[in-house]
Amino acid sequence: MNSRRRFSQAISEGDGISLIAPVSSADEATGAEADGAEALLVYSGREDQLKPIREAAALPILFFWDGQPTESLAAADACVVNVPDLHGGGDVLEKAQLDSAADFELVFRIADDDQLAETLERYDPETFVLAPAEANGEEALERVLDLLPDVPAGKLAIAELPAASADDVGALERAGFDGVIVEPRRVADLVGDAPPDV
Repeated sequence: MNSRRRFSQAISEGDGISLIAPVSSADEATGAEADGAEALLVYSGREDQLKPIREAAALPILFFWDGQPTESLAAADACVVNVPDLHGGGDVLEKAQLDSAADFELVFRIADDDQLAETLERYDPETFVLAPAEANGEEALERVLDLLPDVPAGKLAIAELPAASADDVGALERAGFDGVIVEPRRVADLVGDAPPDV
């Protein structure tokens, strides 16, 4: 098995914005890694693929949690908790079944200012996924950009924009985003369009 890397460390290190590719198999994971992705996202329902993906690629794995027990997620480095799903009471660590014994980072998916304020007050996490709710295209980009100023300095911010263009990724990077979730087929082109290091 490849050595494990903490998700936040992988996103924060190096120059430029990190590309995070959703994958559902080991083959897709190796392809995304070869294309230049710096982390992988596995959606709920594909937890049976976590171990093969971990064995196939050296990249950190972010898992989109939807109630799975901790033991089924041993190959993940971090779990996304969707903040709207937390309404109804209970502590997030209990609801996510991710206790201090589990080696996961928690990443909070936020879709509006109220969710961000509440999450900062209650949990003060280190990493956020800023999502555009139901918006698409230019409106989606504007929504995530509008959320960023309320993320405190020192926190990590990831934009959820699967259809992001090179111009969108450039705008996100200039604004201060640390990462962006993009479709796997876009990764190679976006890496190729990245501005040269100065």
